[in-house]
Amino acid sequence: MKALGWWLMLVGSLRLVSVWFGFFDIWALRLAVFSKSKSPMTEVHGRTFGTWTLLTCTLCYLCAFNLDNKPLYLATFLSFIYAFGHFLTEYLIYQTMSTRNLATVGFFAGTSILWMLLQWNAHQPQATFKVE
Repeated sequence: MKALGWWLMLVGSLRLVSVWFGFFDIWALRLAVFSKSKSPMTEVHGRTFGTWTLLTCTLCYLCAFNLDNKPLYLATFLSFIYAFGHFLTEYLIYQTMSTRNLATVGFFAGTSILWMLLQWNAHQPQATFKVE
């Protein structure tokens, strides 16, 4: 497995913690992500966040093992763009996140976005030769 694949596995595994928080520990999710929110987070919010994060986690795992699959690579890349955009608006517009929480998200999303951009065409499918 290439280094980018290992990175995506790490990010996907770390995202599983947020999935756990979303489904089973809404208070930890609020402290870890939306620490400046003035409105209460409901269990529905937590489960929605957990489901979305589980989907992005799945994309990371699938892409890690299939870096040559362009549609999957693009979907995974866009999931980082969307997630970072979401958290950026939570910080800038809604002011529900602390700078520290945004920096943590920014580190993982930013590193992933940059690395995936730099590796955009580096992973080509291996040609198979038919022996007759």
